[in-house]
Amino acid sequence: MLHTHSVVIAAFPGAELLDVTGPAEVFSVATRVADAGRPGYTVRIATPDGEPVTTSSGVRLMADLTLAEVDDDVDTLLISGAVTVDASGVAPVLHRGIVDWLRDSAPRTRRIGSICAGAHLLAEAGLLDGLPATTHWLTAARLASAHPRVAVDPDPIFIRAGRVWTCAGITSGMDMALAMVAEDHGQDLALSTARMMVMYVKRSGGQSQFSVPLAVSTATGDRIDDLRVWIGEHLTEDLSAEALAARLHLSVRHFSRLFRGRTATTPAAYVESARLEAARRLLQESDRTLPEVAAASGLGSVESLHRAFKRRLGTTPAEYRRRFR
Repeated sequence: MLHTHSVVIAAFPGAELLDVTGPAEVFSVATRVADAGRPGYTVRIATPDGEPVTTSSGVRLMADLTLAEVDDDVDTLLISGAVTVDASGVAPVLHRGIVDWLRDSAPRTRRIGSICAGAHLLAEAGLLDGLPATTHWLTAARLASAHPRVAVDPDPIFIRAGRVWTCAGITSGMDMALAMVAEDHGQDLALSTARMMVMYVKRSGGQSQFSVPLAVSTATGDRIDDLRVWIGEHLTEDLSAEALAARLHLSVRHFSRLFRGRTATTPAAYVESARLEAARRLLQESDRTLPEVAAASGLGSVESLHRAFKRRLGTTPAEYRRRFR
């Protein structure tokens, strides 16, 4: 019998609902779309006393076990977060029971992570000292001020520092979980999971970095969505607005207006984003030279590759590869 990957998500009263259910759904979908011979995930919710908790949205979550029942067999432990909002601003909720448990008796899991303001709980327990970390941008300054030994970066969607992962606001927990699936089972399963969930694929980067939508055909046969699929499969061809408009038998003006209305961006910007996403993937996952990456991604030359990276990501291709490889 295949050993499933055990995931426990710690929740407490007032926790953000998506901090818990978002990653849980990613792991669930990954299990459903995985090959029959590949182990999936089991996800359980742990609360301080094993009782149901009411989340910030008012939805109640049932517990599978108490914090004390979380043992060393857990592969991944995720800590949800919560914030309060009042006249003085936004503040993280520091649940003492969670913090004390993390500090004194958290098991030696292979991987531990926080979602959103859950990073404050890890920091309070001393688990982020000396590490880079991120959290929701609204509470990042507070995290840095309260924990000067933590290298807080408010920009990234998520940060991995060895076995410790932290992520930004709420929905970024799904991006982090997707990256964990990729780490466990490879990019193919992560991609299949993202497609099933109609998610963007976000890689190790910041909120300032882009991620183009996955090219997934729609059941309605939408011409623009079909074209986006085609673009993703033909990045080295002529993808000018004129060529794309001709492919749909439309005038350039009408096509540009239709494309922008459907995607909230221009054809040229979308094509560059798709090519840059392909270049990022090649830099992360292959040993191809910069000229080869530029050619395969459709950006053409190393000069164009450099310009696109500097303009869109604020770095160079070589530095990106060193940082994220």
